[in-house]
Amino acid sequence: MRIGELAALAGVTPRTVRHYHHIGLLPEPRRTAGGYRVYGLRDAYRVVRVRRLTALGLSLDDVRDVLADDSGVELREVLTELDAELARQETAIRLRRARVAELLAEAGRHEELPAEGPVSPELAALFRRMRQTATGLTGPEPASAVRERELMTLLEGTAGDEADEPWLTGLAGAFGDDPAAMEAAYRIYERLDALADAAEDDPRVEPLAVAIAEIVPDAVVRLAGDVEPSEPTGPFAEAFFADHSPAQGAVIRRAMRLLAERAQ
Repeated sequence: MRIGELAALAGVTPRTVRHYHHIGLLPEPRRTAGGYRVYGLRDAYRVVRVRRLTALGLSLDDVRDVLADDSGVELREVLTELDAELARQETAIRLRRARVAELLAEAGRHEELPAEGPVSPELAALFRRMRQTATGLTGPEPASAVRERELMTLLEGTAGDEADEPWLTGLAGAFGDDPAAMEAAYRIYERLDALADAAEDDPRVEPLAVAIAEIVPDAVVRLAGDVEPSEPTGPFAEAFFADHSPAQGAVIRRAMRLLAERAQ
């Protein structure tokens, strides 16, 4: 048989057969005087075995081990490991489907999902309240509010799906359940936006930092009690402050110090 005939018989492509040669899963057969490979039934048998093993989900490295063992012991061990891995994947898929179903149900209840999603139900509720508040504004939503949602989504996402972030949940609950607090937060967002082109020594920095520190509930401050009143550093802090004007960065740094002092 030529390579095309072997491929057709084994249910693969000629390119696949050449790949098996390249990685050593299929020995090179004899060649004709013209240089063409000539295959026999044993070659076809080996290709079919490789195809059926990979169809089960075995890696090519596992297939190589199985083919090298004539006793069948290696195949049983590999299949046992594969079964355990498939069970883990099955559990993971069930959990993901449950989360997707939860999000779809939430979309049905509220006729929308947060544009920043997927997020936890607590953040989703907070983001809905934020957008409801934004609809009552005379102008567009402050950029600082949009940036705040993105930051909370980032913090929740980097904490991991199984992580418990009580301060984030507390913040969502405190502002999401209090329309007055949410309106006050939006006034702060507007004041932050007004500092988009301001210098670090702008006289509006200190009163705005105080206003931010005052609006954060005591319960949230206590949950973040391990925050040190020092200058935030590191790649995250650098990227965060690079996204703000000098005046906005000065406001946030000062507010963080005030909050840290309250937590002591």
